[in-house]
Amino acid sequence: MTNEIMLRNRKELLLKAVIGTLVCFYFVNCFTPIRLHVDTIRYFGIKDCIEYGCPGDSEAAKDYLPYGYTALLLLLSKLHILSSFTIVLINCIYLAIGLYFVNKIFESSGNFILCIVVLLLNWTTIKFVMHPLSEMQYIFFSMGSLYLFTLFARQKRIRYLLGAFAMGGGAFMTRSVGVSLAVALVAALIWEYRAALKSLIIKNKVLVILIIATIAGVLLFSKQLGLDHYTGVMSSQFDEGVTMKKTIAGHFIEWAEIGFNFSIVKVPFLPAHVTEVIFLICGIIFLCIIFYALFFQRLKIPFVIKAYLLFYTALMFNWPFYDPRFWVPVLPLVIYIITINTKINSFALKTLLGIYLLGYTVMGIASIGYMTYTSFNKKVMAKKHANGVYRNEYETYFFGKPQSDTATSSDPFILSIIERYNK
Repeated sequence: MTNEIMLRNRKELLLKAVIGTLVCFYFVNCFTPIRLHVDTIRYFGIKDCIEYGCPGDSEAAKDYLPYGYTALLLLLSKLHILSSFTIVLINCIYLAIGLYFVNKIFESSGNFILCIVVLLLNWTTIKFVMHPLSEMQYIFFSMGSLYLFTLFARQKRIRYLLGAFAMGGGAFMTRSVGVSLAVALVAALIWEYRAALKSLIIKNKVLVILIIATIAGVLLFSKQLGLDHYTGVMSSQFDEGVTMKKTIAGHFIEWAEIGFNFSIVKVPFLPAHVTEVIFLICGIIFLCIIFYALFFQRLKIPFVIKAYLLFYTALMFNWPFYDPRFWVPVLPLVIYIITINTKINSFALKTLLGIYLLGYTVMGIASIGYMTYTSFNKKVMAKKHANGVYRNEYETYFFGKPQSDTATSSDPFILSIIERYNK
């Protein structure tokens, strides 16, 4: 028994050392040049439109992205601290607080240290912490909302329920997929207190009125909040030939990319159609494992978490776009559920799991190593970031002119983003 305790303590110490090392790498990458993404440019366009004005028929004025993340950029701009360093640092803080909320939701049960290591080594976490994008802010609000709801379930204090819906509102204003969180909160409220629901409504008429008013407000201002745009985008994509079969297959492939810890485009030695089939099958397996752990293992998982992951997944599988980024907001929950109280007695399964974790770790180290390398190598950063889409703008900023022989022009707005916020 003493040997088991010593071994467990050594493993915990090792994992803590790994976390410390990864945290250092994440902090070092706060000094990265601003990493552009198509949605990053849209966010800055909306921010500039609000801050400096823009024509009513401009792309920024008509953009349907929610204003939650833009509000952060606008605040930082008004404080004169909007920069790549500040954005990445805030993303790191958002992620850290989100993980704290996850730990509190599950009351510090299971292998939380292992959960942190697995999450920080995932290539999607590494990538999107370093970008001016809304994923980490959404994690902060959504995990905070779920934590406050679990506090309400344990202590029956209305202020926690109000806080849960308030944080849920912040999540929704950050990303429209937050509607799945709102539905989960309502479903959990009904489920947990179905017997006493009538009494609760009578005693808390003001709360009920506020909730009804909020729902009515969302419906009334759906256009301003972007809901109409999103539903329009969905329907237009299907009208343009995107099939439900292709959409569902793409989302399973996304899960394989997350599970394998590398992008499907990083598999150059197989024909594309073969790689897609392998990733599709493995994605189905990964998702089945997740939902088996969620619904069929005897784990202490709050109903609101189950409802949220179910609604979120259903919504995402109807979203006709492909990007592993869509799943980043639920990764802290998914990884925690997979890692808590995991006990495998079979030697063969333990061996396979060990091989898998070794490969996962190697890919994670390669991801954060490459991210750090590009953060401090301007030439490689300009050429490789976003597959070189913004190479001309980066090289114009770094070296005074594009270095590519085929360069013809630079986008003035994209260049201005780099010039203003690459600090």
